[in-house]
Amino acid sequence: MTKKNFSQDSEVGYDIPALPGMLESEVQTPCLLIDLDQFESNLRRMARILEPFNVSLRAHAKMHKSVDIANQQISLGKSRGICCQKVSEAEVFARAGIQNILLTNQICDPLKIARLVAIAADGCQICVCVDDVENISALDAEARRRNTRLHCLVELDCGVQRCGVSSVEQVVALAKAVKASTALKFDGLQAYQGNVQHEPKYHQRRQIMDDVIAKVKVCLEALKTVGIECEIVSGGGTGTFLFEAASGVYTEIQCGSYAFMDADYGQVENLEGQRLDEADWKNALFLLTGVMSTAVDGQAVCDAGLKVQSVDSGLPVIFDRSDISYITCSDEHGIIKDDYNILKINDKLRLIPGHCDPTVNLHDWYVCVRNGRVEDLWPVSARGKSW
Repeated sequence: MTKKNFSQDSEVGYDIPALPGMLESEVQTPCLLIDLDQFESNLRRMARILEPFNVSLRAHAKMHKSVDIANQQISLGKSRGICCQKVSEAEVFARAGIQNILLTNQICDPLKIARLVAIAADGCQICVCVDDVENISALDAEARRRNTRLHCLVELDCGVQRCGVSSVEQVVALAKAVKASTALKFDGLQAYQGNVQHEPKYHQRRQIMDDVIAKVKVCLEALKTVGIECEIVSGGGTGTFLFEAASGVYTEIQCGSYAFMDADYGQVENLEGQRLDEADWKNALFLLTGVMSTAVDGQAVCDAGLKVQSVDSGLPVIFDRSDISYITCSDEHGIIKDDYNILKINDKLRLIPGHCDPTVNLHDWYVCVRNGRVEDLWPVSARGKSW
């Protein structure tokens, strides 16, 4: 566990939203709430699902930005290490003692390269994605200067058209460049299809991922032809990981949202046509909010607006309630449709965020509850670490 920078002398409502031992009804809102039973169930379930396959989990820490959660994913969820997206994010986890980190991004700025190499020089195994020969040279030069080693994955564009190269010839050329370097080690391929993760229909995701897997196989054969073996093929997300795991091609899976299950992922369907948040995963992360006004007939106003959540993937859903609905929001307020005027002032509601990753980055703390009582507070350790 990380060292907590709160104590029983911390002021609830100013320093922190709650203290261990408080009832959930006493927690100051709005705040992030983790249901520990549901969270731990999700971690154990992922470990069980992946066990029959010859793949490892490398949980994506950009989703939660928490050292405590990463440690739980490693110890309880059997993750081999973590993924990060930014150098500053990786620095937080490395300084907290996590020793195996993949940067699922290209790191090109000279200062960022120096900071990344410094993490490796301090003993953490660092792997980074590459899609440019000049970037490979810059990474190699800095690693040589620090007398250390970086691991590299060549990123294959799997249809997202964001980062990565798209042709087999480019993959081979980049792999050769890494192999020819002095201080870099070629580990394999990064092959993540991000656009398909939230496609609701199972067979649509299956069709797209079949094409991705076929493309990865062609790249692996081309590399093998020139004498280059891939130890790692990394990718997969919460919406597709079963396809990658069963492919016989991927060696590690980069899921993140499985641990929390937000509203957008919740509507994705499994093979049987069931929602992921009903059949496969449990909602474990909530935005706890309190009712602050019922002055308008048929409506309640809560204290969870735009400043405490991201609505890029849709509005939050009120957990376990079909009689009321969250219908719109402004900076500081959320409007709840309450036709029968059920809600009362100070009622507490659990909201399922539409998109967990950017919502988490707006908060300092997770309030961890079990059986209606606060068990712990975990800091959002890498909040704001975006450079």
